[in-house]
Amino acid sequence: MTTVTTAPGRLTTASPDRPRRRLDWRLRFAALSLIWGFSFLLIKVGTQGYAPFQVTLGRLVFGTAVLAAAMAVRRERLPRGARTWGHLAVAAFLLNALPFSLFAYAELTIPSTLAGICNATSPLWGMALSLIALSEDRPTRVRVAGLGLGFLGVLTVLGAWQGFHGLDATGTALALLASLSYPIGWIYVRRTLAGTSHSHLSMTGAQLLLATVQLAVVTPLFTTLPSGVPVVPLLAIAALGALGTGLALLLQYGLVAEVGPTTAQMVTYFIPVIATAAGVALLGESLTWSTPVGAVIVLTGAALTQVRPKPRTQPGPQT
Repeated sequence: MTTVTTAPGRLTTASPDRPRRRLDWRLRFAALSLIWGFSFLLIKVGTQGYAPFQVTLGRLVFGTAVLAAAMAVRRERLPRGARTWGHLAVAAFLLNALPFSLFAYAELTIPSTLAGICNATSPLWGMALSLIALSEDRPTRVRVAGLGLGFLGVLTVLGAWQGFHGLDATGTALALLASLSYPIGWIYVRRTLAGTSHSHLSMTGAQLLLATVQLAVVTPLFTTLPSGVPVVPLLAIAALGALGTGLALLLQYGLVAEVGPTTAQMVTYFIPVIATAAGVALLGESLTWSTPVGAVIVLTGAALTQVRPKPRTQPGPQT
């Protein structure tokens, strides 16, 4: 569920002249895992009372409000420049508006557990795309093996040997497309917004604002106002936006700054576990053996795709 716009090569650190007492990073890591893991359950509950586009629009409104409040507290300003805003508009579509909407539509017909596992395929898609789009990302045997293993896990989750029996093909395809949209967005950001002088908070605040505008335009064209205002789905949407989008991004900022992006992105491997547990325990979704087994294979493959070759050390001078 990562949705943050980052500028590769710039590591955000806390200002030394404003020391702040923070909650231990492990507790924040656990909180972020729980928040993003429960997001798929909240999407499912939200779609029980509102149309998918309405769920996504509400999510973005609440998430943007949280980031706007954080920017006001920290006295951050929105970025400037037509070029920057143009690239952010594309990032907003690929990293927020499109995947959020696809997951919402997917969960009309598939369980939240499956949606959470599909989300875990993002590193696999990212690995496959980076081999094509990023020349500096050279493949290694371990990473290619991880890619193959990961997609074998996807086939296991989907029950390929049974002819995908009982599987909603459309919903599953939408969830997989949503997970594919994230790495496409990351590659786009890496190519167009790398090295920007604006802070991560400012960039992502603008990104969510643009995504909100995009959904505000689209939603009235494809949905009608609900006849009532179901309270529980509305609360789920509010929590999805304020916690699963707004607060989650703020937690991610702190983790990246404190322990680095490699450790912070490990949260990806906990999300499907929590999503599955939440869906089974709270929504009563069924679980066959192939789902957890396939999920483990997917996560193992995804982890292998993130293994980077050790830099070669230059030999010292001969004496």
